[in-house]
Amino acid sequence: MSRASRLLDLLQAFRRHKRPVSGARLADELGVSLRTIYRDIEALKAQGAAIDGEAGVGFVLKPGFMLPPLMFSEEEIEALVLGSRWVAERADGPLGAAAQNALAKIAAVLPRDLRAGIDETALLVPPRGPYSEGEANLPLIREAIRGNRKLQIGYADVNGAPSERVIWPIALAFFERTRVIVAWCELRGDFRHFRADRIVRFEVAERYPERRAALMKRWQARDDIHRPPPALA
Repeated sequence: MSRASRLLDLLQAFRRHKRPVSGARLADELGVSLRTIYRDIEALKAQGAAIDGEAGVGFVLKPGFMLPPLMFSEEEIEALVLGSRWVAERADGPLGAAAQNALAKIAAVLPRDLRAGIDETALLVPPRGPYSEGEANLPLIREAIRGNRKLQIGYADVNGAPSERVIWPIALAFFERTRVIVAWCELRGDFRHFRADRIVRFEVAERYPERRAALMKRWQARDDIHRPPPALA
């Protein structure tokens, strides 16, 4: 393994640990000696990495540092390209454009030989059909999720029966054929899943009173979240 690859692996190991991690544990994870870990930590510090800690206590990497030049393996490049192409084809327009812009920024800082892999990858994503009127609102729904804002929606169930809801959106799931909003429903007093294409009207309202991270933890603690959402709302 080259030294550059080893330093990159060490950075990734640091990012996996939110708390101080010992040099011995890092050495075990990366399959190198403890002496090598200490030497590589000093090398990263010399290149500007803000690593706090000391031997025998533990180390932590402060956020915001990238090792130049940005390096990826061939499979990592394929994963980035495939992911950005999927988002470009299957997400809403602004999110798709953002994925393409992000990939262009990555390509701009890659070495020439790795940059060619972005254009030459053979992994394709088939185009998706047209969006429904409800799915056209996905950018505003994503904005409401980021801002912890309630949504007042008119919603039609599978039989077309309408209802008025006030929901606290916390996540947006992109299934193959549907886009599903995970939210706390004030009407039901519980978490519900709402298909975006069944929303016939919506309005962004005030902030909801709980932290989205706390709501997400409560939703993730449910027994049924790993099943397909059959009972949408």
